[in-house]
Formats: sequence, C-alpha cells, structure tokens
Amino acid sequence: MGRWQDMDLEELEEQYSPSRWSRRMDSESVIQAHIDVTTAGTQKAQAAAHTLLHVPYGDGEGEKLDIYFPVDSSETFPVFVYIHGGYWQCLSKDASGFSAPALLSQGVAVVALGYDIAPKGHMDAMVLQVRRSLAFLVKQYHRIRGIYLCGHSAGAHLAAMVLSTDWTEFGVVPDIRGAVLVSGVYDLEPLLHTYVNDALNMSLEVAQRNSPILCVTQAVPVAASCEVLVAVAQHDSPEFRRQSQEYSQALRSAGWSVSLLDLASVDHFDIIEKLSEETYVLTQVILNMIARS
Repeated sequence: MGRWQDMDLEELEEQYSPSRWSRRMDSESVIQAHIDVTTAGTQKAQAAAHTLLHVPYGDGEGEKLDIYFPVDSSETFPVFVYIHGGYWQCLSKDASGFSAPALLSQGVAVVALGYDIAPKGHMDAMVLQVRRSLAFLVKQYHRIRGIYLCGHSAGAHLAAMVLSTDWTEFGVVPDIRGAVLVSGVYDLEPLLHTYVNDALNMSLEVAQRNSPILCVTQAVPVAASCEVLVAVAQHDSPEFRRQSQEYSQALRSAGWSVSLLDLASVDHFDIIEKLSEETYVLTQVILNMIARS
C-alpha cells in the first residue's frame, strides 16, 4: 500500500472508515452493535458496582466523569481511566464503563471520562479537557495509587496527547504508570481530507498541533516509569495499522517503554468490547501491567 498522500479521496475515506473492515457484519450493523454492547455492558456494571456518576471536573456540559470503585476502596487503589472513541463526535462516558467488572474484581477502580464531542467541542478543547480531568482526579482523590490510561480509537488519540502534556500549568503531575492505546489515530492530517473532518472542522495547523506523532517528547524521568502499550486489531485498516506501528516506533526512539500488540481475530470494535471479559488477552495484559507497577 502506498503513502496516504498518494491515495485518492475514495481510498482515503475507505482507509479511515473502520466499520468497513469488520469481517463480522456490515458497516452500519457493526457500529450499532458497538453502541449496544458497550451501553448494555456499562448499565450492567453500574447496577453491580459502587459508583459516583456525573462527577463534574469543570463547568462545561460534557466535563463529567463516572467513577467505579472496587469492593475494598478503603486502601489506596490503582485507577484505570477510559477515554471513549467515536471519531470525536459520538459515544459518551455513558457507554464507557463496560470494562469495569473485570477490573473492579481485581481491586482496580475505573473512571469513564466525558468530554465535549464535535461539533460542540473542537480538537484543542477536547485535548485540554482530558488533561484537566486527570489533574482534577489527582487533586480530588488522594487514595489513587497510579493511573493507567486507556483510550479506544479517537480516545487513544486523546490518551496519547496526554503523554505529551506539560503539567506545570496544571499544578500537579499525575502518576501515570501505564497507557493502553487501542486502535488509535496518531497523525490527524490524513483525516482533513475525509468525512471525519466535516464535524471537526480542523485546519492543518490544528491537526498538526494535536497529532501525537508530532508531539512525542523525550522520555523524562516521569515518563520513563510509564509503560505504553499500543494495540491494533488484525481487521483494522492498513492505515490504522500503519499509524499504530509508526507511533510506537516514534515513542521507542524517544526512550519510552513501548510494546506493540497485534491482536488476531478481532476488528476495530470488538478489540475493545472484549475488555468486559476477564479472560480476554488485552484484559490480562492490562491487569499484568498494573500488577507489575
């Protein structure tokens, strides 16, 4: 496959339409199934867990988070922070708690982040919201023992942008010990030429400023203790797979501790949906990452 710059519009749109690459069902069905599965899983998790829902971390309408506490939350506990996908323009924290049962049973708290999606939210604002939400968590909850970020698709992009944050302006440095980036986009420029940008309305400058691959910082001591896992699905498009490979290489070159996990027999959607299963390979990798640090 050639470089994205050499593709015509039709091919570029195909490459950046994850639903067209699923082998399980047609593109409309796979998106609807994803919404249904993650929403039902979240409702099930909320019914079973001790939660604090719609906690505001700012004044904006979307600036809220849901917290799922492990059974014994009297001691310190690690926190798994999940940032949803939806191409920055759909889904919400209300469908983002589906992974909680498998993690809560192992003593890990789960936080589902909300942010203002497009067209209300724009890219600079979304990135800032995610950074602010983490600063809020750290200031508000003193029993947190390490933060483990996880983002899916557009959420993986936002989680990756967190890794390049200059925390001095936030007055706190979150103890981010791990980042799990699942089927993400790390260079936004190709999206400028696709339907994805209709709602986002990004300029080239905005896309470049918010492209994780252009913001990779040298791994300072704080970053050196953060383990990054870049995961990609066998049935992600070649462009999504290329972006994951190139971003993981860029981090590695900058001294980060990175591994690339290529998951067989899954597509862009069930790669993350299966986090509701304790035996799923990615769930196990996450639990091992938390146990190690």
